[in-house]
Amino acid sequence: MANRTLRSLVFLLVMAWGLSARVFAEDGYDLWLRYKPLEDAARAELHKAAQQVAAPGERTPTLQAALDELVRGIDGLAGQAPTIAESAESGAILLVKPDTLPEHLKGKVSFDGLGGDGYRLLSVDGERTLIAANSDIGLLYGSFALLRHLQTGGRLEGLDVSEAPRLQRRMLNHWDNPDRTVERGYAGQSIWDWWKLPDHLDARYTDYARANASIGINGTVLNNVNAKAEMLTARWIAKAAALANVLRPYGIRVYLSARFSAPFELGATETADPLDPAVRNWWAKKADEIYAAIPDFGGFLVKANSEGQPGPQDYGRSHTDGANMLAAAVRPHGGIVLWRAFVYSETDASDRAKQAYAEFKPLDGRFADNVTVQVKNGPIDFQPREPIHPLFGAMPETSVTAEFQITKEYLGFVTHLAYLGPLYEEVLKTDTFRGGAGQTAAKLLMAEPLSGLAGVANIGSDRNWSGSHFDQANWYAFGRLAWDPEASAEDIAREWVAMTFSRDREVIAKVTGMMMASREAVVDYMTPMGLAHLMGTGHHYGPAPWVDDLARPEWNPAYYHRADAGGIGFDRTATGSDAIAQYAAPLAGLYGDRQTVPPEFLLWFHHVGWDETLPSGRTVWAELVHHYDRGVAAVGTMRRTWAGLEGRIDPARFRDVSDFLAIQEKEAIWWRDACLAYFASVSGRALPPGTRPPAHPLSWYQAQQFPYAPGHP
Repeated sequence: MANRTLRSLVFLLVMAWGLSARVFAEDGYDLWLRYKPLEDAARAELHKAAQQVAAPGERTPTLQAALDELVRGIDGLAGQAPTIAESAESGAILLVKPDTLPEHLKGKVSFDGLGGDGYRLLSVDGERTLIAANSDIGLLYGSFALLRHLQTGGRLEGLDVSEAPRLQRRMLNHWDNPDRTVERGYAGQSIWDWWKLPDHLDARYTDYARANASIGINGTVLNNVNAKAEMLTARWIAKAAALANVLRPYGIRVYLSARFSAPFELGATETADPLDPAVRNWWAKKADEIYAAIPDFGGFLVKANSEGQPGPQDYGRSHTDGANMLAAAVRPHGGIVLWRAFVYSETDASDRAKQAYAEFKPLDGRFADNVTVQVKNGPIDFQPREPIHPLFGAMPETSVTAEFQITKEYLGFVTHLAYLGPLYEEVLKTDTFRGGAGQTAAKLLMAEPLSGLAGVANIGSDRNWSGSHFDQANWYAFGRLAWDPEASAEDIAREWVAMTFSRDREVIAKVTGMMMASREAVVDYMTPMGLAHLMGTGHHYGPAPWVDDLARPEWNPAYYHRADAGGIGFDRTATGSDAIAQYAAPLAGLYGDRQTVPPEFLLWFHHVGWDETLPSGRTVWAELVHHYDRGVAAVGTMRRTWAGLEGRIDPARFRDVSDFLAIQEKEAIWWRDACLAYFASVSGRALPPGTRPPAHPLSWYQAQQFPYAPGHP
């Protein structure tokens, strides 16, 4: 009987331990806001210095969110929650604005340069820490900044930090559809449960708002740029308004993608012609209706006359006619229009890369002052690497917003580790030479009247938000670079690792090293040396450089690499499409000269013979093989580095990442083998001596089909 009782007790203890382990297992939901306990000395120090949090003045929802976050964060970091007080005593964190600053500190604390969103973190009196700002949202941003400082090893003693965002609008663009599918989304269904809105508000919406506010994002477009007209009906406006109410305390304004033909499709007008008075009146009244429900509505994002979407050109009108009509509708309410420059249609048979510049450059100065033209980072379509878009700096009389892609449509979806911070940084640091040397994309964006950065979101209903743990870093990096476009992608990666995985210095160094090498690895095994768009058509999954039989030339991967028996690459110099002429003269000269073009853009701008010798000493063919092999090897190195961290990363996330890295290595080999098999067949060249041949004949790779690849409409 005693033995049976003992066995039962042991069984219950084991079950309880297992349940506890499952309950507290890391699953990625907390993102970079984990607030795990600090080391003993730091934890004791924080507990002593942060026994109270206080915010004199009116307790607005935003100020309450800041206080709640400080309590949550300090509770996790110090092991004990501070109390919320009306006034600050010793051992306190005090949130103040100019009109609530304690009398004895007036004249000692400067709010200069903080603007509406900035903050200052300051140690005072040896016993208190100030979070100072001109607004409640600045106090919220400052609260998150203080917690980030503590999570990454910072101390309160001697603290004096001032920051303000360098771009006005820092926005996510959701490509989410009313049926909860997500175009180019790889993290499950849409986060927005439209069917249950507006009556049920998932707690996840608040956590979404917290995460975005923690990195300074202040706008979100709720729906796909391939918009449905129904999104502008009363039923759907009510759903958007419910979400706006959740996001508002966190400083996030809601925007909607608008279908240009909505008044016609909804049966209200006989046309969608932007110069038709009835159409203009419909949009004005629609704006009034939206702002009545969402007083701080941000405005409209529009994709027009691209990929079959309706637009003003359907009626013989210009982009300015369409954009300015919508701008007039939202102007009385302080709204803006973001008009996308992604125009992908049969307008330039010679080179798809030229289309946006050709259509928009002549319109400079004709857009209303509450319109910003939203330009992708490169002239094609979010490829693993592209040169900068020639429109940056080319429209000095028009506000331009940059558009990046956070979701990895062309970079292996969620199973490939590809930290995009270096991609964003590469673009932002590129000197456009518009108006002279030193005019980087970052500087140009910061000088715009309606300055902003937009990112196509990678967020979904998956428990870890982004489908993979490392893809969270791309969301994080986007927000941090939208706050400061001149920040370091490596510094951002390091801080993300410290908050997401471990504060151990060796772990941070190794994981940061993996991240910083990852995007280049993907470029190498997918599209090296300036190649682009070699992906499977439609779904963009896996290699398909051989596709050349689709209806329109620019739908075919073969259109982009131009490989033939003589060489490879797209001639965009004066002897080819002359796309080079769209850049400022110094940049055009750099790209157009075979001796100065950066090697990573060689085949983007030049058609080069297979046997030509490059500065590396290798022929073009041997260099191509070298890049594909280097990419595969880099993934193997990442796998080994990660494997060496076993026991230093929580088991659940360690296993998840290990599985995905194994998939990535398998698919990197697939990419390498398929592309080399194809290019060998086109060039007639044998693989260099000692090179491993593809595992299968070319026909095997060509026969692969993926009709149910995720994220494909």
